[in-house]
Amino acid sequence: MTEETERLRPLTRSPRNVRFVELSGEVMSALLDGDLAAAGTTAGVTLTEYFVTDRARWLWRFRLGQMAADPGRARWMARQAVVGDEGLVVGHAGFHGPPDEVGTVEIGYSIAPPFRRRGYARSTLIELLRRAAAEPAVVTVRATISPDNVASLATLSGFGFARVGEQWDEEDGLELVYEAPARRDSPARWEGSRQSPGCG
Repeated sequence: MTEETERLRPLTRSPRNVRFVELSGEVMSALLDGDLAAAGTTAGVTLTEYFVTDRARWLWRFRLGQMAADPGRARWMARQAVVGDEGLVVGHAGFHGPPDEVGTVEIGYSIAPPFRRRGYARSTLIELLRRAAAEPAVVTVRATISPDNVASLATLSGFGFARVGEQWDEEDGLELVYEAPARRDSPARWEGSRQSPGCG
């Protein structure tokens, strides 16, 4: 299979099916307080300790700040819990914010360690790409990855991403920047609620 053929291959589902459940501002606030029970009740799923780690709390705090500063963009910044095949929450995913002035939107996702290397990252990436393609304002999808994150780099392969540069992130250090055109060659399929893309 040539690189061009691989790039144009339709976004078929991977063996792992996932659905997204919105983590609203109320849920993220409860997570910041370390109240997993309240957060889970509001979200409608059972959240794990992975959602109240120091790194996760940093993310909830950052997203809540974004949403407070610009409520009109909140739909792009609400994070999504990723629910796997067995009904277990395996991670979280979303967008870093709305598309910029040239239509670029950045995706981000994190799978909890017990569920890694089982196909959930690929399934999550596919769902994010479908949601991005469903938005007319999105032209390009961006992903930033640490150069030593071999697993994430492998997950991107086959989806048309090309390395376009690098950047320094205050939280994560050096990151490689990849971009791909928004794929509209197959219908966007939404799992769960029929809301606009949740982001984060």
